[in-house]
Amino acid sequence: MTNVNITNFRKDIYKLLENAIKYNEPINISTKNGNAIVLSEDDYNSLIETLYIESIPNLKKELLERKNSSDEDFINEDKVEW
Repeated sequence: MTNVNITNFRKDIYKLLENAIKYNEPINISTKNGNAIVLSEDDYNSLIETLYIESIPNLKKELLERKNSSDEDFINEDKVEW
């Protein structure tokens, strides 16, 4: 995580944002009133998806149980009606 104060963030905003996007490097911006975190859109979307999946009761347990299942336990994607 990159740590920067608000003055340096303003000065280097383009470079800092490019690094956040290109390298998924979060930015911690410190101010007199507290800190803020800047994330790439990809990191943000991943975080939101993880929170959503974690919010579904027993989904994590079920996925972990099924990860070692044989292929015969599943339906081929071609046979699923979307």
